[in-house]
Amino acid sequence: MFDLQQYLKEKTALVNKALERSLPAADARPAILHRAMRYSVLAGGKRLRPILCLAAAEAVGGNVKNALTSALALEILHSYTLIHDDLPCMDDDVLRRGKPTSHVMFGEANALLAGDALLTLAFEWIAKTIPPPPYKPNQIILELAKAAGSMGVIGGQVEDLAFERKKPDAATVNYIHMHKTACLITAAARIGGICGGAGRGELKALGKYGEKAGLAFQITDDILNETSTRKKMGKAAGSDRARGKMTYVAVHGLEKSRQAALRLAGEAVRALQPLKGDKQALAALVDFIVTRKL
Repeated sequence: MFDLQQYLKEKTALVNKALERSLPAADARPAILHRAMRYSVLAGGKRLRPILCLAAAEAVGGNVKNALTSALALEILHSYTLIHDDLPCMDDDVLRRGKPTSHVMFGEANALLAGDALLTLAFEWIAKTIPPPPYKPNQIILELAKAAGSMGVIGGQVEDLAFERKKPDAATVNYIHMHKTACLITAAARIGGICGGAGRGELKALGKYGEKAGLAFQITDDILNETSTRKKMGKAAGSDRARGKMTYVAVHGLEKSRQAALRLAGEAVRALQPLKGDKQALAALVDFIVTRKL
């Protein structure tokens, strides 16, 4: 029987050790910037995106080592989005992962610049990975750029802010969730597959898996924000409703949201059928996504 907790423990340790080693030293000039970068990246977290990337490489019969640098790039890009998301001009949050947010610790300007630096560093790191044939040398960079830009994470964040306190509707919440969250999770699965030498059919399957898993992840986040506590989540609970956020819960209610997350999880697992490698981790990760408590 597949032991997800042991898998998560091993892969999290691998990712954390590599991040600690690869980030600029805390005392390298400008020290305040590098301390801020390290503070947010090394503050903990599920490391879901890099682990999905590594698991996707395994699921197509590839070597985890070939996907590790790309996995690290995904994590620090995700960290940049969290720093910017917490800024006073965005959601103005003071807690992240149970600790003061970056702008609380280092000031708004340094937090903004730390996020910018992590975004830039993500592309520096991912540029070091050359995918195997038949993929073009720039394929992995293109995957990340598309997921991160105005048609991906940033576009989702813009619409998330624009539709605060507007009447909830299904089309808008689907757009926000797909772009703000699912795009980067999809990129993690596809990039891992490319690094592992996925065939075209396998890459398409990983993209579908990432999309379904990413939507399930954000719906579960919406549910947790509504039902969990600040202590359990390590950040403000109930903040989505207080800000009038466009969430799945606001549109469909709690019970239908739970049903949707489970349905999407099932669809994600079924999408894995064409993969030739070990799919157990990817399947177990989807279950983890919809049953987690934080």
